[in-house]
Amino acid sequence: MAGSSVKKESVEFLKNRFSDYYKNNKIVLPDRFGRREYAFVLFGGKGMMRHLGFDKKTQFNKFVTDKVPYHAYYSSAYYKKPDAPTMQEKEWMGAELIFDLDSDHLPNADKLSYPEQLDLVKKEFHKLVNDFLINDFGFDEKYIDLYFSGGRGYHCHVRDPKILCLDSSERREVVDYITGRDLNDSVVFHEQVTSTIQVKGRSVPRSKSLKMPKPDSPGWKGRISQGIIDLIEEIKKSDDPLEKLREYGVTKSDAERLLKDLSDERIERIREGQLDQSKTIRKFFLNNALRKTAVSIAAGETDEPVTCDVKRLIRLPGSLHGKTGFKVEKIKLDKLMDFNPLNDTIVFNDKKVKIEVNRPFEIEMKNKVFKLDEGTHNVPMFLAVFLIGRGFGNII
Repeated sequence: MAGSSVKKESVEFLKNRFSDYYKNNKIVLPDRFGRREYAFVLFGGKGMMRHLGFDKKTQFNKFVTDKVPYHAYYSSAYYKKPDAPTMQEKEWMGAELIFDLDSDHLPNADKLSYPEQLDLVKKEFHKLVNDFLINDFGFDEKYIDLYFSGGRGYHCHVRDPKILCLDSSERREVVDYITGRDLNDSVVFHEQVTSTIQVKGRSVPRSKSLKMPKPDSPGWKGRISQGIIDLIEEIKKSDDPLEKLREYGVTKSDAERLLKDLSDERIERIREGQLDQSKTIRKFFLNNALRKTAVSIAAGETDEPVTCDVKRLIRLPGSLHGKTGFKVEKIKLDKLMDFNPLNDTIVFNDKKVKIEVNRPFEIEMKNKVFKLDEGTHNVPMFLAVFLIGRGFGNII
């Protein structure tokens, strides 16, 4: 529920708006909806109401119009008995492969505004879907469903029959690949002898270099090579290469050493596919090319990603997110980069509502910038719902 600073009247206002939405909009239920578990958080309720199943769409529609959920979820898994009270009794039959990218998974997200976070996580999501799921894993687009979560991120559901019965450890392998876990230079590069010397009549290597794969090579090899070339261009074009390296977390002394090692001659060799044996260069480029090209799908190293969970509850498409009032919206793959959640998921009208804002706030919604100081304002209905949901204001 919205924060403790939200007054009872404001909660009732939200509930009424959500009630209007659910009465006038029928949610398109997922495939095999009768095999799914459903769960809800209700306005004024304590905890989550779960272990629910619906045999008919009319039953589900009556439930949401009667109860008016603050948040609505359904299982990525299919069960023989989805409404059984324990997981064991449900009898698991398989589960979609779910990816949940949220802005809090991204480094330094707390320094960005909400719209900036949404833009950044969308780019990361696009990389996940196109570079990894479609290009590397070869999933057919017809089995891939994309959604805006209604809050701070995006969900991808893979429904390919080949993956439905993967267990948690097998799904972990998918995550490890996408995040580049345990990837090292010996996997990506191979040593090439550049000169030899005669020792006791035998030719032995005198010098070596690391041979980079071509940027268009499949999988991680090409991805890392292209990432390295992109990094070089970024550093070379920077007005302050030293500061640019510092942005990547390189210490001043290491940055100075790296720039000294990174001569024009070395840069040209790297472009030609020769990453020579400077340990400073190897470490920097591998680590940062990996960081730029991998996908962050967990909040931390020890956080278990949603993908590995074979019994996960995920937000129900078509439902409303209680903290924003935004719709959990389905997105066509070819429309993803043009998708703007601050325009495309707003379901409430622009009728004016008087609200007391408890902190300065600025946002662009429906192509209009709202810059609000602390105090009383008349704002559109959709913005009032958002502000109350986020705990930024109350109805007057």
